[in-house]
Amino acid sequence: MRSPADDEQFAQIGHELVDGIAVVLEAWLIDSVVRFRPELRDEAATAARSGSPAVIEELRELVGRDLDDQSTTPLTVLRRAVRIPTAVLAGAGVEPLRRDPFDVSSFPDDLYGLTPAAFTDVDPSLGGLGIRWGAAKAHVHLSRRRPQG
Repeated sequence: MRSPADDEQFAQIGHELVDGIAVVLEAWLIDSVVRFRPELRDEAATAARSGSPAVIEELRELVGRDLDDQSTTPLTVLRRAVRIPTAVLAGAGVEPLRRDPFDVSSFPDDLYGLTPAAFTDVDPSLGGLGIRWGAAKAHVHLSRRRPQG
């Protein structure tokens, strides 16, 4: 059964998660480059400043939708954001990493193994927010599909 209060809480938690991501996104994108090549910090910062707004906009649009209209997750959006530091590294001629077959098939465009497995891989501050979002999503999903009566 649909609960407006549950829907509202799920949306609020989604917005809190996006707000948290917005605080740390640029730093994560920059660090993803700098750990390979510290001398690329300026290029990484430029790319992060340029690319972050689109990532945040996509996240805001996602969490603004009803649960049943969300075809992806915030973590998936962040995983796609590795294209930003990947472009900097590839543009500088950094040799791609040798990756295991699972990573190659799951994330074929992630040449440098940057894809986060969890929100905490982006920043530890996102761990609790990610758990709250996942729990709220599960609660709403299950409550909508629970047989009544």
